[in-house]
Amino acid sequence: MEAAVVIPISVVDVREAEPLVLEVIRSGVIAQGPMVKRFEEAFAEVVGVRHAVAVNNGTTALVASLQVLDLQPGDEVVTSPFTFVATLNAILEAGATARFADIREDDFAIDPAAVGERVGDRAKVLMPVHLYGQTADMGPLMDIARDRGLHVVEDSAQAHGATYQGTGAGAFGIGSFSFYATKNLTTGEGGMITTNDDAIADRLRVLRNQGMRQRYQYEMAGHNYRMTDLQAAVGIPQIARVDEIVESRKKNAARLTAGLADVAGITPPRELPGRSHVWHQYTVLLDEAIDRDRVVADLVDAGVGAGIYYPRTVFDYDCYRDDPRVVIEDVPVAESVARRCLSLPVHQHLTDEQLDTVVESVRRVVGA
Repeated sequence: MEAAVVIPISVVDVREAEPLVLEVIRSGVIAQGPMVKRFEEAFAEVVGVRHAVAVNNGTTALVASLQVLDLQPGDEVVTSPFTFVATLNAILEAGATARFADIREDDFAIDPAAVGERVGDRAKVLMPVHLYGQTADMGPLMDIARDRGLHVVEDSAQAHGATYQGTGAGAFGIGSFSFYATKNLTTGEGGMITTNDDAIADRLRVLRNQGMRQRYQYEMAGHNYRMTDLQAAVGIPQIARVDEIVESRKKNAARLTAGLADVAGITPPRELPGRSHVWHQYTVLLDEAIDRDRVVADLVDAGVGAGIYYPRTVFDYDCYRDDPRVVIEDVPVAESVARRCLSLPVHQHLTDEQLDTVVESVRRVVGA
């Protein structure tokens, strides 16, 4: 019996990059080179910053962003408990201690009021996570950072091109982006660090290249964090179409919301005033009484893929519970959201017929 075709939660199609990839292969320069520089310049323009420094993945981008701040043992990074594990892993790899402030349901991001309660004398960095394609509430967060003397490192892995009051995600402090295969802009693997600080950008470029400014002239203990020209060649054509990609996702999100707004038991996501949502994910919240596992299984049976990002708070795993550098906090909103979140297909490759199928299936399954 033939398996049913499921509408996927994400689709990867980078065939438009073939000419540039072939150009790189034929050039013989496949490691970091001119294509990476071209990619960096194009991405800096998207974010609206002076510098973009390409690295080999999104986790590396977070780690390097923290490493250039010279954190010391005991220094704390305040971040969201509702995020992908890379956020926490990067803090630990940089030698810092992670503290968590609860989130808000309206943007799935760290709550400025909760941040104010968590920032103590040992806090050195505020790391908001721009989840699902919409920024955190950066106005009050930046006020807290200025008042408390905190560095700001934005986990912008899912927010390529998103804005807050006209300022791009990744332009408030040090921005950290991922180009993993399922992101709105992808190079398969890859990352980018953005900043307006000339000194930080210079230090990042040295850090990613084994601490060398010139060959065999070492200035710091560094790493191999470099991106390849092959990866950059995959990403460049997408940057040229970033507005088109975002607009398509916005239209798909609007169509989903129109079809689901009156469904009892579902709270659709929304673009908040003053923010531009790029819809990396379309994440609804189910009522507590609804069996999410049953909904996911029934949707798959109906031919609709669904994702749970994320099923637990980031520290709610055995490998972190006894780590003295992971400070377990009371985060009731994040815990509730983790139990109720459900992401539906919203990517730019969806057809109108597929969007109708998603809406009809969710309405039927949730109402069952």
